[in-house]
Amino acid sequence: MSPRSRSHPAGRIIAVVADVMAVILGLWILMYLLDANRANDLVRFVHDAADWLAGWSRDLFTFDKEWARVVAGYGLAAVVYLFVGHAIAGRVNH
Repeated sequence: MSPRSRSHPAGRIIAVVADVMAVILGLWILMYLLDANRANDLVRFVHDAADWLAGWSRDLFTFDKEWARVVAGYGLAAVVYLFVGHAIAGRVNH
């Protein structure tokens, strides 16, 4: 029996939600660094979602360069969501 077949559905859902949150944050970092058009609906949606997800870490760092603040603030949120989400999913699965 493979490990995946023994996993609990709730654990898989928690891991997927954590992954989606991290992807949204990573996508915003990429869009910011590539200077995406903020008037575009998709860019606005991703930015708004990332702002909400990283509300607690968005202005945590005070680097001189704005790109470093964006990468550190939103990147920290993505890493925390991945770590915590997968840790919780692992506990649910066992």
